Amino acid sequence: MQEAQSSPVLPLLRAAAQQPGRRVPVWFQRQAGRSLPEYKAVRGEGSILNAIADPDRATEITLQPVRRYGVDAAILFSDIVTPLWAAGFGVDITPGIGPTVEQPFASANDLKRLRPLDPDADLPFQAQTIKNLVSELATAGHDDAGSPGHPVPVIGFAGAPFTLAAYLIEGRPSRNYTKVKGLMVGDTELWHQLCDRLADLAIATLTAQVKAGASAVQLFDSWAGIVRPEHYREWVAPHSAKIMSAMADLDVPRFHFGVNTGELLDQMADVGADVVGVDWRTPLAVARERTGGRVALQGNLDPALCSSSWEAVEPEVRRVLADNDGHPGHIFNLGHGVLPESDPNILAKVVELVHAVGTAGGSESTAGGSESPAAR
Repeated sequence: MQEAQSSPVLPLLRAAAQQPGRRVPVWFQRQAGRSLPEYKAVRGEGSILNAIADPDRATEITLQPVRRYGVDAAILFSDIVTPLWAAGFGVDITPGIGPTVEQPFASANDLKRLRPLDPDADLPFQAQTIKNLVSELATAGHDDAGSPGHPVPVIGFAGAPFTLAAYLIEGRPSRNYTKVKGLMVGDTELWHQLCDRLADLAIATLTAQVKAGASAVQLFDSWAGIVRPEHYREWVAPHSAKIMSAMADLDVPRFHFGVNTGELLDQMADVGADVVGVDWRTPLAVARERTGGRVALQGNLDPALCSSSWEAVEPEVRRVLADNDGHPGHIFNLGHGVLPESDPNILAKVVELVHAVGTAGGSESTAGGSESPAAR
C-alpha cells in the first residue's frame, strides 16, 4: 500500500495508512445518487447500466455528492456486476430487485460463458470516467489540516468472487442462498474454478481502474457474512487473497467490505486488506480487537438512521467517533450503503460534524464536544 502523501496529506490516504492526523475522513457507500434529487435528474430512464456506460453521466453522478457534502473521497459510479455485464454473461440490474441473471450459473458448462475480461475493449467507459474525475477533482478537496485546493481521491471497486458467484448462481438477490451454498459444499472443484475466474475478473477491473487514476480500491464482498468462519476460510478467503495480493504492487490502499461480517473481520484483515469495513452491528472497539490493529477500520453509522431527525442522528455520529477513541486508522462511513429514504441534509450534517469534532490520533479526542455548527 502506498504511504500517505507527505505534502499535502490527504485525509483518506493518511487514515488508510493508520497515520496520525487532524481530521477523520468521511465518505458514504452508495453516495453517488440514491437519495439526491440531482442524481434522479441526470440518471435518466432505463437500466442503471446505461448511465454507468456513459462517461459524461457517470462523471457527473460521481461528482454530485462531493459537491453537496464535501466528502473526502469520490467513489466511481458503477456496480459490482458491470464487468460481468460488459463481458456478455447476461446480467442486468432490475429496478426494485437488483442484479438478475438471464441464465444462472449451474454447471461446468457455464464456465465457458465466463470469458476473460479485456478492460480496454469491455470497460473503456469506466477508464474514461475515472480520468474525467481525476481532472475534475484535482483541486476540489482539502488536506488533513482542512486547507482547500487539494485533490479528492477517487475510489475504484470490484465485486469479490463469493458475492459475484452468489448472484450468478442464485440468479438474483436471495434470502437463504441455498443454491450457492449447495454448490460451494457439494461441488468444491467447480466452486473454486468459478471463483478463480471471478478473481481474475476483479483483478483486471481493479488494475485498469488504478491505471486510469484511482487512488484506492475497495473489494465488495457484500454477502460473505452468510457463511460460517470455517467455510469462509476454506471457500472464500483464498480467492479474495488472490485479488489483494495482485493489488499489492499497485501502491494504493486496499479496502475490504462485507455486511454482517463481525465474526469474519479477522480473516478479512488477513486476506491482505489495508482497510476493513465494519457494519453497524459490531462496535469499532470490538472490530479493532478482532483485527488486532493490523488494519484501518471504516464505518459504521447505521444507514437507516439517516432518514431520522438530526436530534436523533447527532448522538449516534458522536458515539461512533467516541467508540473509535481517537485512533488514527479510522475512516467514517455508514455501515452499508446510503438508502433511498436518506435525507441529504442529514448526510451533509454528518460530514460537517465528523470534520469538526473527529480526531485521528493527532490530538486529544473531542468527540463528545459541541464545536460543530451542525450540533446547534
